[in-house]
Amino acid sequence: MRPMIQTEPTQLTYRWIMHFEEGNKDLKQLLGGKGANLAEMTRAGLAVPPGFTITTEACRAYYQGHQLPEGLLDEMKQSMTELEQKKDQRFGDPTAPLLISVRSGSVNSMPGMMDTILNLGLNDETVKGLAELSGNERFALDCYRRFIQMFSNVVFGVEGVYFEKILRTMKQSRKVETDQQLTAQDLAELIVSYKNVVKTNAGKPFPQDVQEQLLLAVEAVFRSWNNHRAIIYRRLHAIPDEQGTAVNIQSMVFGNLGDDCGTGVLFTRNPSTGERKLFGEYLTNAQGEDVVAGVRTPKAISEMEVEMPEIYKLLSETAAQLEAHYRDVQDIEFTIEKNRLYMLQTRNAKRTAQAAVKTAVDFVNEDMITKAEAIERLDTAHLNQLLHPSIDPSITLNVLATGLPASPGAASGQIVFDADTAESWSKKQGKVILVRSETTPEDIHGVIVAQGILTSHGGMTSHAAVVARGMGKPCVCGCEAAEVDDELKQLSINGRTYQEGDWISIDGATGRVIDGKVELTDVNLSDELLTVLSWADEIRSMKIYTNADHPEDARKAREFGAEGIGLCRTEHMFFGHDRLPVVQAMILAENLRDRLEALDRLLPMQQSDFEGLFKAMDGYPVTVRLLDPPLHEFLPNLDELNEQMADFLKNGREQSNDANKLRTLIKKVRSLHEVNPMLGQRGCRLGILYPEIYDMQIRALFQAAVISIHKGVEVIPHIMIPLVGHYTELKFFHERITSMALEIFTAAGVECDYEIGTMIEVPRAALTAEKLVPYADFFSYGTNDLTQMTFGYSRDDAEGKFLTYYVDQKVLPNNPFQVLDRDGVGQLVDLATQKGKKLKPTLQAGVCGEHGGDPESIMYCQEIGLDYVSCSPYRVPLARIAAAQAKLAADRRHSNCNLS
Repeated sequence: MRPMIQTEPTQLTYRWIMHFEEGNKDLKQLLGGKGANLAEMTRAGLAVPPGFTITTEACRAYYQGHQLPEGLLDEMKQSMTELEQKKDQRFGDPTAPLLISVRSGSVNSMPGMMDTILNLGLNDETVKGLAELSGNERFALDCYRRFIQMFSNVVFGVEGVYFEKILRTMKQSRKVETDQQLTAQDLAELIVSYKNVVKTNAGKPFPQDVQEQLLLAVEAVFRSWNNHRAIIYRRLHAIPDEQGTAVNIQSMVFGNLGDDCGTGVLFTRNPSTGERKLFGEYLTNAQGEDVVAGVRTPKAISEMEVEMPEIYKLLSETAAQLEAHYRDVQDIEFTIEKNRLYMLQTRNAKRTAQAAVKTAVDFVNEDMITKAEAIERLDTAHLNQLLHPSIDPSITLNVLATGLPASPGAASGQIVFDADTAESWSKKQGKVILVRSETTPEDIHGVIVAQGILTSHGGMTSHAAVVARGMGKPCVCGCEAAEVDDELKQLSINGRTYQEGDWISIDGATGRVIDGKVELTDVNLSDELLTVLSWADEIRSMKIYTNADHPEDARKAREFGAEGIGLCRTEHMFFGHDRLPVVQAMILAENLRDRLEALDRLLPMQQSDFEGLFKAMDGYPVTVRLLDPPLHEFLPNLDELNEQMADFLKNGREQSNDANKLRTLIKKVRSLHEVNPMLGQRGCRLGILYPEIYDMQIRALFQAAVISIHKGVEVIPHIMIPLVGHYTELKFFHERITSMALEIFTAAGVECDYEIGTMIEVPRAALTAEKLVPYADFFSYGTNDLTQMTFGYSRDDAEGKFLTYYVDQKVLPNNPFQVLDRDGVGQLVDLATQKGKKLKPTLQAGVCGEHGGDPESIMYCQEIGLDYVSCSPYRVPLARIAAAQAKLAADRRHSNCNLS
């Protein structure tokens, strides 16, 4: 709805426009961030050049009607008349011309994403008046040539390179280095050349009618809401497309009138470090774009204290006033005109994660904000960079290509193309990057030793991404420009070819693939971050568990504050040179005796792993999921086996012992082949057909518990049965586990409290949760598979083929494998939880899929009353903060409900 203002005691009128003095910071949704803050500074009495804001509602109406909304032109005309009166100047008047800036102003700060036009109102006549009024012809002509270039670029799409080429040629011919060294006559010649560029490239002359200039500029700024860079930025920061931008019309002040003028940008604290010290740059005799365009080298703001001491003092006082008013670090734009300071903008400053944490803590210590406010203003996605090595931002990089930013952090290493080589080279050469078309569970030993992973296929929740995130390793997936040739052992990217052993780097936070080595910053949990995490722990109600498959993962998770293991995927313990052959022997066994013999060899290996997990989690629960994937995943790929057999046939060795063994293996792999393995013989189904496999795991777990208890470790084992769809499946294992526990703990003379639960990843299990409750102490929602089964999407196929398009085209609001689908998957989780807790109030319920580390998903988990979330170790600190934010949001909703 358009803003309402009262013009008569009983008469209300709607308007598309608000003058600065009418608004305030609370009207941000209507006026945009810039407009709201300009209004707030005006009301505070600061020196703000007068102006008005065309609202975001007008922008939305523009896109709905494909033209400027009805009534806006009349309001603009009236508002310009009022602005003329305030400035005692006239728009388009050649004797006393009013010049304005036309700037975008979105609700959420989007620096540099949309367009701005300065000096609007200049033409061949008004430029003479500006020269006369200022007494400086060169200044007036400089403003005009800047305006022509900026206006023509924004409104007509004329590339800046055409203007820059002419400017560069002129400076070379005049033998000068800077724009400021050009004379008035030089600038007059430039203006003629610039106009010719416009006519040639835009197909029309540069407009001389200032009213036409204004209308075209407003439309152009509205259009810039949907330029490519703005769209990309909104997607990156989850800014709604329908929000629209406001347009701020403001009278010009000039920083390029002489040496007693200038312009600059100031941060009230250092945006890189958070240090409490003014940080910024300025230029004398310049306009705003000069500071950011790199045309001239700006001066540090500290130099202004010597060059313009009075202005510096006033600027410092104003900065302190604005920071205190907004209770946040401010990013301020200012102009100095004839020794008078004007404030053009203030906004909450963008800053590094390090600075965000430090300033949050400092503001609490300075009694500016509360602990809860400090937690609420932190962006968990932003803070992710603190928990992974990152690339030094000062380094110039040769970026080869960009893929999906699947797991944060950065790494450099020598290229290897298979897991065995990765393992071998890591012991000898050191750092390696595992490069694959896509990874499989068999690559786990290579992933463990690699510094990072690059794949040409796969999505954000592909095997490589999930495993890498769990280990805190950087990963770039789905880099389509990367062509991997496993046979030739080479990588081709955009015309460059790399051999095994060549060095590359990856940045998992941005998806960049980079040539050669790069310098990395180390992971460091600062004192400020530890302080913030302790505040989060005071606030949150949900527990934060971790997904950990190895003792080293568990130890890292405990360092990051995990309160237990919510998911240990035991299949990840079976890979590696010492175990995989035993697992394969178990699978290939022709009879029960041979299978039990192999399982007897695996038992001590599993037991050792569990002992390590119990030790790492001393006093905290360890949730162990029994074997989940189908058995064929532990066997070689059928196509590769057939190729080996073809080699035997080619070389006349088809009757050799090795060939006969290969035939047996091929037969077994074929017998285990399934049309849709995800829905086939896996999880509890496998355990029911081959109960001896689960028996081995259960026995290893309980024997590890006994040994750990004797060592003084406090053991809390939770056993999770995967892929249950019918209560009889869970009942089958509940009886088996209970019997085995009684046998083992009685024989050992120890007591051990353990729990039995199920991973709910089949919709039927959620719908019939009340029948599972008698046999379950906890429900753990495996939302990765539950999402696949609810949507009917194969995760890797969907992410690789159509999900990106679905999200881009708004078919889906988010990738459901990254953000929990509330309407479908979420309903199943909510329903199962309510049913379960109604019959068994002590039932614990939590999420252990990748959604357990996603802030928006954690918010939903809080809303429906889950007890915990479980995520990869390196996401634990962020989940702690997200859980606190979720609790604060829930408390606020509850408070609002009570008030209503």
